[in-house]
Amino acid sequence: MTDSVSQHTIAGTVLTMPVRIRKADTHVAMFSVSAAAAQQMIDYSGLRVCEYLPGRAMTMLMLVRYIDGDLGQYHEFGTAVMVNPPGSTARGPRALGSAAAFIHHLPVNQSFTLEAGQRIWGFPKIMADFNTRETPKFDFDVSENGKLIAGIEFGKGLPLPSSLTSKPQVLTTYSHRDGVTREIPWEMRNSGMRARLGGARLRLGDHPYADELRKLGLPKRALASQSSANVEMTFGDAKEIS
Repeated sequence: MTDSVSQHTIAGTVLTMPVRIRKADTHVAMFSVSAAAAQQMIDYSGLRVCEYLPGRAMTMLMLVRYIDGDLGQYHEFGTAVMVNPPGSTARGPRALGSAAAFIHHLPVNQSFTLEAGQRIWGFPKIMADFNTRETPKFDFDVSENGKLIAGIEFGKGLPLPSSLTSKPQVLTTYSHRDGVTREIPWEMRNSGMRARLGGARLRLGDHPYADELRKLGLPKRALASQSSANVEMTFGDAKEIS
C-alpha cells in the first residue's frame, strides 16, 4: 500500500506536494535588532525570538526571484525573525543552530503564489510592486499601492566554495495566519553563493511595514549579507502547532 499524496487546487491548478522550485536567486541582509522589540512585533505568533546575544535577536530581509517552479515566476520580499522551536528557551550564539525563521512580512507580485502561499502554508502574502536594478550594484525596492516598504542595495560578496553550499539543507519555517501558527518543512540547495560582512544598505519608506521595521531600530548597517545565483527548493505541507 502506498501513502496518499497530498494535493491542493489553487486557481484551478492542482499542486502535488511537495511544491518544487527548480531555479531561483536570492539576496539576504541580516540585522542584529532589539530582542524585546522583535518579540513585541511577533508576539501574536506565540513563538519566542532566539536571543543569540543578550538582548539581541536576528532579523533577515530578503528578496527571492523565483524563475522556474511549480508556483510560476514571481518576486517575493520577506521579513523573517529567527525564533526558537516551540518549548525551547535556548540562548546564545549556539542557539541559532537550532533556530528557525518566522515569516512576518511576505509581499509578492503574482496572484497565483499569493493564493497558494496563504491557503497551503498560511504565509502573510500581499500583492506588491517590485523594481530591481543590477548595475552597478544589485538594488531593489518593493511597494504596495504606491507606498514604499523597503529598498536594499547590495554590495558584491566573496564567493563561497560550492563544497560548502551545495549540500541539501533541511529547514523549518514558521507562519501565522487566521489565528493559527504553522510549521513548514522545506529543503534548499544553493550554488553560486557569495557572502560578506555588512554589504547591504537599507531604505525604508512610508508603508506600515516600514514603520514596523523602524521599531526594530532599522535602518542600520547590516550585520552581514549574502546572495545565491542558483537555488533549488521544495516545500512540504504545513503542520498546525497552535
